[in-house]
Amino acid sequence: MAPAGPVRRPTLADVAVRAGVSTALVSIVMRDAPGASAATRDRVRAAADEIGYRPDSRARLLRSSRSRLLGVVFGVQHTFHGDLVSGLYAAAERAGYELALSAVTPGRDERRAVGTLLQDRCEALVLLGPSSPTAALADLATRLPVVVVARSVRSAAVDVVRTADDEGIRLAVDHLLGLGHRDVVHVDGGQAPGAAERRRGYREALRAGGLTPRVVPGGLGEDDGAAAARALLVRTLPTAVTVFNDRCALGVLDVLRRAGRGVPEEVSVVGYDDSRIARLSSVDLTSVAQDVEQLTALAVQRALDRLDGRPVGRRELVVPPHLVVRSSTAPPR
Repeated sequence: MAPAGPVRRPTLADVAVRAGVSTALVSIVMRDAPGASAATRDRVRAAADEIGYRPDSRARLLRSSRSRLLGVVFGVQHTFHGDLVSGLYAAAERAGYELALSAVTPGRDERRAVGTLLQDRCEALVLLGPSSPTAALADLATRLPVVVVARSVRSAAVDVVRTADDEGIRLAVDHLLGLGHRDVVHVDGGQAPGAAERRRGYREALRAGGLTPRVVPGGLGEDDGAAAARALLVRTLPTAVTVFNDRCALGVLDVLRRAGRGVPEEVSVVGYDDSRIARLSSVDLTSVAQDVEQLTALAVQRALDRLDGRPVGRRELVVPPHLVVRSSTAPPR
């Protein structure tokens, strides 16, 4: 005896034959659309139950004008983006939406990442710290709602949810000044989103304390922080350093410790983001924390407000940060 083939799933046409109506009428009943009498609806549903027909919800979703998908573009090199993605999943699920993720990597640029999401029929895009020019973001926003997280964008077409980065770095500097430090250097983030605001906040805080700012080139990752630390070691070492982000701070810590310089005994170090790296017991980094839950909840809500045509207030929503003190900072010797 030949093996039985796969059981065929009942279709709309099968229901139509069973109920003695057209396939179009069955479709109307299954979609709860107007155009069928109560008696016909009862007969069609009874026929569907008899043959075991179940609507394909995924296919219906794809055919509908609402995909209930939010596209998210994130950078794999940003540890903090991983925290944001986790928060976005939770916020989207509460709203009955799913996320479609598209990563920016060294070999995959932001334009390609966005293009993939547009092909997936995402209803709106949430871009985490995008590097695209403002004009490109504004042009994208003419096609669908765009919410930028963790970057300031000067365009009325683009919604922004970000941390008060200048305020965050001022918290770090004030903490160090309160400990008694008077030689505080800032390791910069270059052209990265938020870097200019953190640089400005550092300079304002130092000058407010009657001190001279000193900015050292840095960047996004551990290698950038390591290079900055090596540059600091060839001069008189400051007693404290604020760093653009936690990954860069990790590079600073590694080079200082390998050189035999105690942290925080000789140099106090403050990172930014309060990412998972900062919370590792082997790192225990004092860091400026961004409110991930609020940032992501606001981003999803703003996207849904735009989709549903609800009135919104300010185009830019700014969330205050707070400082988490750990063992990488102490009074100077």
